[in-house]
Amino acid sequence: MNDKSHKTDITSSPILALQRQRQLLETEYNSDKEEFLRHAKAVGIMRRVKRGDAWWPVRVGRSYYNSLNQLVVEIFRTGDSDIEHNFEFGRPVSFFVFEKTTAAGSDASSFTPLHSKLNATVSYVDGDRMVVALPDGLSVADLLDRENLGLQLSFDETSYRLMFEALDRTMRAKGRLAYLRDLFYSRHKAETFTFSPLRFPYLNATQELAVNEVLRAKDVAVVHGPPGTGKTTTLVEAIYETLRRESQVLVCAQSNMAVDWISEQLVDRGVNVMRIGNPTKVNDKMLSFTYERRFEAHPDYPQLWSIRKAIRDLRARRRRGDERWHQKMESLKSRATELELRINNELFGEARVIASTLTGSANRLLDGMKFATLFIDEAAQALEAACWIAIRRASRVILAGDHCQLPPTVKSLEAMRGGLAMTLMERIVAQKPEVVTLLKVQYRMNEDIMRFSSDWFYGGMVESAPEIRYRGILDYDIPMEWVSPGGASPELSRLDGGEATVLSSDMGTSDAAVSDAVSDMNSGPSSDTRQTGQAPVRDYVEEFVGESFGRINKAEAELTLSTLEAYFTRIGKQRILDERLDVGIISPYRAQVQYLRRLLMKREFFKPFRRYISVNTVDGFQGQERDIILISMVRANDNGDIGFLRDLRRMNVAITRARMKLIILGDASTMTRHRFYRCLWQYIRGLHD
Repeated sequence: MNDKSHKTDITSSPILALQRQRQLLETEYNSDKEEFLRHAKAVGIMRRVKRGDAWWPVRVGRSYYNSLNQLVVEIFRTGDSDIEHNFEFGRPVSFFVFEKTTAAGSDASSFTPLHSKLNATVSYVDGDRMVVALPDGLSVADLLDRENLGLQLSFDETSYRLMFEALDRTMRAKGRLAYLRDLFYSRHKAETFTFSPLRFPYLNATQELAVNEVLRAKDVAVVHGPPGTGKTTTLVEAIYETLRRESQVLVCAQSNMAVDWISEQLVDRGVNVMRIGNPTKVNDKMLSFTYERRFEAHPDYPQLWSIRKAIRDLRARRRRGDERWHQKMESLKSRATELELRINNELFGEARVIASTLTGSANRLLDGMKFATLFIDEAAQALEAACWIAIRRASRVILAGDHCQLPPTVKSLEAMRGGLAMTLMERIVAQKPEVVTLLKVQYRMNEDIMRFSSDWFYGGMVESAPEIRYRGILDYDIPMEWVSPGGASPELSRLDGGEATVLSSDMGTSDAAVSDAVSDMNSGPSSDTRQTGQAPVRDYVEEFVGESFGRINKAEAELTLSTLEAYFTRIGKQRILDERLDVGIISPYRAQVQYLRRLLMKREFFKPFRRYISVNTVDGFQGQERDIILISMVRANDNGDIGFLRDLRRMNVAITRARMKLIILGDASTMTRHRFYRCLWQYIRGLHD
């Protein structure tokens, strides 16, 4: 299908467009599953442990039945607790054991993983403790009898199944869902109410406009929130005002973290929130509005628990030919169902906001429920198919996010080229600009840090609030710097007018204690092409360390920490501690992140400040901000190859996390071959002139 016919399909036939979406989603599913299985087989279990995709060894704790009547068991990680893991609520997992064997003719021992065919589900995770819901057929005794037990992530079929079902349902739809489907795939005007604007003195003009546009919308509205413009504040106010007109709304987001954040803001406003699915932030405040905690706190729950226990005991004592057994069982089940329905009716009747992830909106607890309004936060990070899971429950849809920041994750290049990464929010913004409100005042960044992003991504329409326009840490400090280590061409000298920073090639490479997750990777060929014609000899290089981790630049990592140390010295230790100045170190590559974390732990200078310094990928810093941000770009080669750094939306996230100081560390001669980075370099140079 060529581009022209593809566009015709989208605008003329929603059904054909959704069929195309389904085909692309199938491509993504097959690619994702094949890559998962291939990688799991090729990498081996110990590498998965070091990547955070498995725990080994583990200890089995107590088991019990939770409020959903699921048998759950506590699992404690007893291995390396410094490794960050990727386990979170709802993800499928499988158990395995390592059996020690000795190869013939050798004294060496090896471990062979034995995987369970039954997938369990993560119910709760906090640090080195996890609660796992066991499937039928897998008992706690099966786990207790095993030595060298481990737990690993399994491929998640559920989210794909829910998205396929949502697309199929939307294609077959009649009534309101069909109306929204046809509206979103056409240029027909969305319907609105007409009333005089409401005033909100605690909001700025564009935030106030956005809330009014949400209230006026009969079908759809979009709140476009660039970094620091108070999107969540605006969305919370829109939800609060909507609840003055409706008894209950559904609030969703792509990730658990995003759902937790907006839920917490609503709770602070005094809104009764029912959170479906365990939150990722583990504290009493967050847990208090989960369905499970409220269910257990209901006065009828002890009675229900007793009946459920009686049912389990009766099953264990079943005797053949006992006619009264069936009568007792049916009576107990009927009473348990009656109590459960009563508790649920009361809980959901009291809740004003039902909050869940997009896939979580398919939870059986919401079966049969309809909402006048659905709010989707971070809509620009969600696949369109995921949005349709929740839209089926709603009469109108309010989308909030920023399509100039992180896109949804699409692993298949074929699916991405086919358009799977285009979100529902992007589609509506392109076809219905009249329903979009851009928030134009940002409250996070110094004006100089914000200006480049505003000009490049938002047509220069975003402005700084007066109270933060000139915020800074040091007098006469320039808010943005680009430190280009060795290899910069003469005209791209260091910004302060001095010589370019040059780091010797062995700086950092002699350190054998690299992060375990980096050191055991199969290093590919270096991008250092010293033999190439007239290209400058590089004193530091990027290294390829595997598909999943990408690249690493050890010398640049050393320089990153040296640069931060020098800046801390200028500020002064006592002031950093007194004012709790926080720092974010960002790198697009996981290998660089892990290497930086290990270096940071080794440096004695940073010991008093470690609680204020966080190191993560661009994705890990989405939605966050810090006083000081350093970005390690990693790429340094003679060909100007920058890989996925060409995705400028990621860089928009990275350069807009800093409140008062942004320091970019990267080889200018490599990066500035791309127009965006050349313009960014020139912009920063202009600040220093």
